[in-house]
Amino acid sequence: MKKIVLMMAFMTAPLFLLTSIGQPPPPPPQDIPLDGGLFFLLISGIILAVKFFYSHYNESSHGHKEN
Repeated sequence: MKKIVLMMAFMTAPLFLLTSIGQPPPPPPQDIPLDGGLFFLLISGIILAVKFFYSHYNESSHGHKEN
C-alpha cells in the first residue's frame, strides 16, 4: 500500500509543478507623480537663491565704500 501511495505522489508531483510555473508575472510598480509639488519646490528654491544673491550683492557693493 505504501508503494502505491508513493508512486501516485511521484506521478502527480509534476502536475502541481507545471501549474505553479505558468503564472503571469506581477504587474509593474506604479509611477510616482512629480508634477505639482516638484514645481513648487523648484520655484521656491529659485526665489530663495535670487533673494540670497541679491542681498549678498547689495551688502558687498554698499558695505565697502571708500570716502
